[in-house]
Amino acid sequence: MNSKNQLTNKSILVRISQDHYQEPVISHLVSEYGLTVNIKAAILGPNGEGDGWFDLDLQGTEAQIQNGLNYLQELKIKVWDENSISNW
Repeated sequence: MNSKNQLTNKSILVRISQDHYQEPVISHLVSEYGLTVNIKAAILGPNGEGDGWFDLDLQGTEAQIQNGLNYLQELKIKVWDENSISNW
């Protein structure tokens, strides 16, 4: 198998603000970027108040994962990975 097509995993923590509640952010990671997304944990305020936090495992090629992360960055969604969170 070509290494460009080899699947890899990346764990991220995502904060989605109320501004993005009506946008299918996680669904787009799957449908537009071909990622497999596993939601390991989530915190959502009652009645959609406050920010939502998602602990996600992404699976895809390096390019798919990078494109998905670029998409989140374009939306100005805060993303942390195991390299940017101590004691994760």
